[in-house]
Amino acid sequence: MSARVAMKRSPVLATLALTGVIALIAQTPDDEGSSESLAKATQNPVASLISVPFQNNINFAAGPYGRVQNVLNIQPVIPMELSDSWNLITRVIIPIIDQPQIVTPSLGTSGFGDVNPTFFFAPAKVHKLIWGLGPTFSLRTETNSTLGNGKWGAGPAFVALVQPKEWTIGFLANNIWSFAGDKDSPSVKAFLLQYFVNYNFKKGWYLTSSPILTASWNAPSGTGNLWVVPFGGGFGRIFRIGKQPVNGSLTAYYSSIRPDFYPAWSVRFQVALLYPKPK
Repeated sequence: MSARVAMKRSPVLATLALTGVIALIAQTPDDEGSSESLAKATQNPVASLISVPFQNNINFAAGPYGRVQNVLNIQPVIPMELSDSWNLITRVIIPIIDQPQIVTPSLGTSGFGDVNPTFFFAPAKVHKLIWGLGPTFSLRTETNSTLGNGKWGAGPAFVALVQPKEWTIGFLANNIWSFAGDKDSPSVKAFLLQYFVNYNFKKGWYLTSSPILTASWNAPSGTGNLWVVPFGGGFGRIFRIGKQPVNGSLTAYYSSIRPDFYPAWSVRFQVALLYPKPK
């Protein structure tokens, strides 16, 4: 089972849960068109929109003792104009992990995991097919050996999507190979595919499904399936706290295919601060 998951409800999660309640009663943006356009922009990984998502994942029933794990991903996305033809979108994932010892009924470790920056080069002019391509990296920033891979890694990343009317449909994929690091840690050959399907309603509401499929190509024999394949979805809303646009969502997933002792269920709660580009 991957160490990139965490253990219990943290104070940060409690704060995010409170913000989720605020989302249900918060003021809708005055211009309904602006909330709908913001919803589509937040669903586009290469949009010209600065966002700072706080994504909390709770994973249930890990290991023989059914431990609960938790990982908070801080994921700032910053677009930059390189020229009239090209944009660079920087996306960094900073994981803060509470990781239980799944082979015992108690004990665990908390700290930072491996930071994952990705750099998408995307056409500045928007067409029906929106896409971006660039490198992704895995950096050795773990504060404990159980919270990371012990390796430096890199590989290609690609994203593509379409946004017909109320829909956003697309996928993001990458593959990372390790090239340096702790010689006692196994090499990394890891694939990730996240497809996303969103349907947007009025007043900023939307339905969403964005499961993350992963594969470890060199997983040790005897650990079960190489793949993690979840299914599920949930809902979200664009709202405002004062003048600050915020995107909040709640989703749940069940991994029908997974390695031995990998968590079967997960709940993902996300709050993202949005900073639209001035017109």
